[in-house]
Order: sequence, then C-alpha cells, then structure tokens
Amino acid sequence: MADDVTAVVVDDHPVVRAGVAHWLSTAEPPIALVASGEDPGVAWSGPGAGASVVVLDLHLGGVTPATSALRKLVEDGRKVVVYSMRSDDEIALQCLEIGALSYLTKAEGADHLVQAVRAAAAGHSYTPPALAGALAGDRSETRPALSPRETEVLVEWFQSESKEFVAQRLNITLSTVNSHLERIRVKYAAIGRQAPTKAALVARAIQDGLIGLDDL
Repeated sequence: MADDVTAVVVDDHPVVRAGVAHWLSTAEPPIALVASGEDPGVAWSGPGAGASVVVLDLHLGGVTPATSALRKLVEDGRKVVVYSMRSDDEIALQCLEIGALSYLTKAEGADHLVQAVRAAAAGHSYTPPALAGALAGDRSETRPALSPRETEVLVEWFQSESKEFVAQRLNITLSTVNSHLERIRVKYAAIGRQAPTKAALVARAIQDGLIGLDDL
C-alpha cells in the first residue's frame, strides 16, 4: 500500500538529506524515511536495509559517479531512484541501463521525487521531464533508439513464458526486466506508437526489424 512505502536516502549533503526528508514526510500520504547518510552502506545496514526504495546521489564526496554502488543495489534486488545534480543524458541513460527505476535531477523538485519513489516502490519506472528528453533524444522520427540491453530483454521476453524466466536467462532481477520493458514502452509512446501490451510490442518489434516471425 502507498502509506507503507519507506525510503533510505544516500547523499553527502546534509541539506539535501534534510530537504528530501521534509518532502517525503509532507507527501500525502507520507513516505517514511527510515535512514539516511552519506555512505551507501546505510542502505545495507539497520533500518535502511529494509527500505522499499533507495534514493541515491551519484556523487558522494568525489568526482567519480557511484555507479558501482548503484549496480550492487540493483543486483541485490533493491529499487533505486537516482537523484543527482548531473543533467547530462549519457549518465542518465547509463543509470537506467544498470537498472535504476528513475533518474531525476535535483532541479526537478519535490513532486517528481515523491512520484518517482512511489512508482519505484511498486516496481515501476518513472519518467520526469529531463529523463523524457534523454529517452527521446537519441531516436529517429519513426523508430525508437533501444539500447542493446533493452533489445536483448525485449527479444528474450518474446521468446519466454514469463518475465521471471527472462531474469534468470539474463542473470538480472525481475525489477530490472520490468524497468527495461517500461522504458521501451515510454520510448514508443514518445514517438506516437503506443505499445501497451505484449502483443503490441511484438508488432512494433516486427515492424522495426528487431525480430522476424521465425524468431517467435
């Protein structure tokens, strides 16, 4: 249920942690912040280990993005929302490729962060305005630009009985499979070619030459 959502915030700026705590606590219904700190370890110990969602800053006291921490969280099955000062598309898409359920810049405000946390808790991705630009930016007018991993997940799903089997085959988590498929649908919707069902995605993939009938 929405009012059971909990979060842990990993950010090296106390002011940011305090601001996020305030936004989550004043949401309706409130989201409980169970732990926060400047080290990713806070997400694996104490109350933070059981949080529904990890809100992760990418720069924790250094210039190197904390993508290794993101990868470890995703591999552990955690639901992660990246919350960063960086607004470049490349790092946003890299985080999504690793398995983050959303990427927000710190300029996007309380409403988007709360929506992203709620969506992540339910295992869904969330696309704020800046991320929508990143997803839609690298494409032609009629065909979305799917990453190699997205294409791999899509084809495996077409050939499998379940998303769980896709996760096993590709050695990724079920939430990562769902995240990839959600982003694929967002990319198709961004160019006016909605694909809300598996059958619709199959049709789009055949139209775009991603698969042939012999592959099904």
